Amino acid sequence: MNLFEQPIHVLHQKRLSGEITTVDIVQSILKRLAEVEAKLHSFITLSEEKFLDRAAEVDSKIQQKQSIHTLEGMPIAVKDIFSTKGIRTTCASRFLENYIPPFESTVTQKLQAAGSLMTGKTNMDEFAMGSSTENSAFGVTRNPWDLDRVPGGSSGGSASAVSSGQSLAALGTDTGGSIRQPASFTGIVGLKPTYGRVSRWGMVAFASSFDQAGPMTRDVEDAALVLQTIAGFDKKDATSLKVDVPDYASFLHQSIKGMKIGIIKELDLSSCDDPVVSIFQDNIAVLSDAGAEIVEISMPNIADAVATYYVIAPCEASSNLGRYDGVRYGRRAQDASGLLDMYERSRDEGFGNEVKMRILIGTFALSAGYYDAYYLKAQKVQNLIRSQYYQAFDQVDAIASPVAPTAAYKIGEMIDDPLKMYLGDAFTIPANLAGLPGISVPGGFTENNLPVGLQLLASHLEEGKLLKIAHCFEKRLNLTKPKMAI
Repeated sequence: MNLFEQPIHVLHQKRLSGEITTVDIVQSILKRLAEVEAKLHSFITLSEEKFLDRAAEVDSKIQQKQSIHTLEGMPIAVKDIFSTKGIRTTCASRFLENYIPPFESTVTQKLQAAGSLMTGKTNMDEFAMGSSTENSAFGVTRNPWDLDRVPGGSSGGSASAVSSGQSLAALGTDTGGSIRQPASFTGIVGLKPTYGRVSRWGMVAFASSFDQAGPMTRDVEDAALVLQTIAGFDKKDATSLKVDVPDYASFLHQSIKGMKIGIIKELDLSSCDDPVVSIFQDNIAVLSDAGAEIVEISMPNIADAVATYYVIAPCEASSNLGRYDGVRYGRRAQDASGLLDMYERSRDEGFGNEVKMRILIGTFALSAGYYDAYYLKAQKVQNLIRSQYYQAFDQVDAIASPVAPTAAYKIGEMIDDPLKMYLGDAFTIPANLAGLPGISVPGGFTENNLPVGLQLLASHLEEGKLLKIAHCFEKRLNLTKPKMAI
């Protein structure tokens, strides 16, 4: 097995034992980047210039018996929505095409403090608005399992980079499923933490009450490792939770015997492709064989989640994206005839169609005469869904479902049918409405070798419980992956 195909925790133990070096690891990643990046377009900006020098420094520390962090010297990609000091941060938008932040986001600071190497900034749907990474101003990212298909979105570049071995792990963000769905589409692990578990400071906002950063990794143990590194209270983020961060690795090898895993009876699987349903049923059987009790639960308003989200999220986007006016930073239209003309032309030139559509929806829903009919009503339904989750977690330890109703679809297949694409988020959106942690774990492959993930949700701040179940599932399933397209 190539080094770029192996999890970070495995590579770390091998370098400590002297079997390999950090330089070997980095050279494997650099070679893989050179081989496949032109085909996949996982990255907007690469930043791997001094990797070998830094890797050699880590190896020197190992030789001198100095302690090192597991992530030290390990190449990790970063979604291009996190501010990186001195490195271009575009959010895949023409508006920020040449924007270089003067500050570093909290999560990337934490990765730097651990000594990780930033492979580059990954492609995404513009301002994280999309489910396919087709809405990027810098071109489409392709799925390494089938180059004619999408990698999911909006963290599609991060998913493609990890799945293909261009990076050992990556940071993504999840507003309505943007970590979990691309993880499912590309056969990796994607973890959305509890809202507030990981700092949002320095992460460009889409919908501030939903956005959450999280890890995208090759296996569950690496997800625990990266989450351990980036989680924690941040006084610069008013939504950050001031709670202790547990030792996530300690949950990994615990038994799940006697745990109750819920299946929502109102969750309509008839919208799913047959292979997705079949793989999900097989996955539930694996959990049952591991000793978990499968329990049917009721959430009467779960079907209202998509409509609720697509009122609230565009409203928040409309407010957040008001700051992009061509005045303070970002794109400014040239030869404008006045201030209003400069505003209008800058926004028209800078934003893509999906972003414009969501701004219009949000502005309409917040306008006089419509606020009560749409935004206020959506908030009431959100509270109802949240309360139904609380009731559900009084009965069960976790809730299982498919991640998405389909495996990865073909590039261009849904881009002209936004409603169909939005409905593809039906299984992931509810966790964001309630602020819950969720994880996507590889669950199987379709007949044409497309990955399908299993989604697990837990109650607030119970990432440890999620990791325990996910790790047990991963080990018992022991999934054999077919040959990748590249």
